[in-house]
Amino acid sequence: MPHQPPPDRFQLVRDGASGVEAVRARFSGHAYDLHRHDEWLIGVTHRGVQDFFCRGARQRSTTGRVILIEPQEAHDGQAGAEGGFAYSMLYLPRRWLSVALADTPGGDPGFAATLQDDPALARAIHAAWNALAGGAPALARDAALDAVLHRLRPHLGRPERRPEASRDTRVARRARDRLHDMLASEIGADALARAAGAADRFQLARAFRAAYGTAPHAYLVQQRLLRARQMLAAGEAPARVAAACGFADQSHLGRWFRRAYGMAPGAYRACCTGVPDRAAPPG
Repeated sequence: MPHQPPPDRFQLVRDGASGVEAVRARFSGHAYDLHRHDEWLIGVTHRGVQDFFCRGARQRSTTGRVILIEPQEAHDGQAGAEGGFAYSMLYLPRRWLSVALADTPGGDPGFAATLQDDPALARAIHAAWNALAGGAPALARDAALDAVLHRLRPHLGRPERRPEASRDTRVARRARDRLHDMLASEIGADALARAAGAADRFQLARAFRAAYGTAPHAYLVQQRLLRARQMLAAGEAPARVAAACGFADQSHLGRWFRRAYGMAPGAYRACCTGVPDRAAPPG
């Protein structure tokens, strides 16, 4: 029997707060006719050859390459080799990007080339898709999109502004205190920026990283893990700890705890107390 290509697949999710849409798709042949978008498109080819017309020429994106398409640039899409292709794409609204770049002067931004070899940006796009499609907390989604913006800036000719040390230090400290006060609650980057007195979430992200060496969401997860470790060592059950520390459930706590400490929460509790967790399977 002749080999049957896998069925085409198209999945789209939308982040309501930012308006960013994320697509993950697989096509075995023709994907779409010539068309335009009003957003900035940034994507990465995961597998195969992604063949498309853009800027007056045929483009061929292979595994790991980044695709950059400006608003209103006409393009089509199809497989460029047997076996089809798979890709992820983010659609960044014009206003979202304009606000994000407001800290740096310059004319209208633009991409120097449609295809780029930028593994760091490719990883950021992949991570953003996972955050949006996986229903990550608001602060985690915002952090993933901010990481994309950080990696995208060189391709737009817009380097990040150097922090204003005194003001940004105060902003970072207020944001840190707010995170400690809301350890078990969910907060988005825009709300955190307002609470900290930052001009916007992008100033907050720069200030926080300069002060504490990490993004606000990563810092929040680290603090939640520290609190969870303390509670487990005191004999609290993993399910109760997960709820008290802002994790979605015991499995969510377990995934983060193993990544940080190399063991399950229930196993850590048993080591500290000598009492195995029999109320529920170890997280």
